Amino acid sequence: MVDKTETLGGAIDDVRAFCAVVEFGTVSAAARQLEETKGSISRRLSRLEARLGATLLARTPRAVSPTEEGIAFYTKAREALRWMDDAAEGARQSQEVLSGHLRVTAPIDLGMDVLPRLVVKFRQLHPQINVELLLTDSSLDLAANRVDLALRASVEGLPDMGYRASKIADFHIGLYAAPDYLEAHGGGPEVPSTLAEHALVVSREFPGAAHLPLSDKRGRSAQVVAHPAIRTSDYASVLRLVLAGGGIGPIPSLVAKASLASGSLLPVLPEWSVSKGTLYAISLGGRDAPARVRVFREFVRTELSDVP
Repeated sequence: MVDKTETLGGAIDDVRAFCAVVEFGTVSAAARQLEETKGSISRRLSRLEARLGATLLARTPRAVSPTEEGIAFYTKAREALRWMDDAAEGARQSQEVLSGHLRVTAPIDLGMDVLPRLVVKFRQLHPQINVELLLTDSSLDLAANRVDLALRASVEGLPDMGYRASKIADFHIGLYAAPDYLEAHGGGPEVPSTLAEHALVVSREFPGAAHLPLSDKRGRSAQVVAHPAIRTSDYASVLRLVLAGGGIGPIPSLVAKASLASGSLLPVLPEWSVSKGTLYAISLGGRDAPARVRVFREFVRTELSDVP
């Protein structure tokens, strides 16, 4: 048995044709308004009445007029069509109008050390867009959490998630230290083999003894094994511990950029890096995402394009 709530499935244009006949008084006038033939409109009316099991229009050779059931149906159907037209227009405008609520998720390190400046600058350019940040190192499902855009960094490529991803920026994980630490320890290591003599600050992705696989642009590689002086949960706290003079730490170049620019952080073994990765922007709609999402994505891409 078919649920009664399904009886009008696929019949929106039939309802629109019926409302047009009531408003313009004849099938011919409704057909001209909807740019259809009289025969097409008549078939729509017959199909709608058959689905409803009710006579909506009283037909004479010269005119048609709504029955009592037709008037009752028209009153509610017309209002429903207005709501649908308004909803459709809102959806269309979202592709063009830079306004609304933008919900963004990002890893904690990006959210604390990269996004604040970008979000403030973006809001200065587009004050009609409100931004909500969800900072977590967990990969939130976009649909389930109503997320417009996810920024995710990966050193191994992204798994197939069913969403569209676009590249924002390449980065590398380099070694950094505070000037005071380097000054107190003879300027820091000059070759990878002496790195183990220094205090290391690492994130928990380096369990046990820290195995740091270093490589340089000339294709050389080195494996440094050291016992960390401080281990913490994420790169955001690695950065802060290193800035406080806790030692030398591997930090993504995206996260280290501002501190490097201010001079509060210095590169260690600058020709070498621990690994390389890519920052991606992931959205439900990809190129068809709302305008606010597309503009924010391109803004972040442009702002991060100069990261070394």
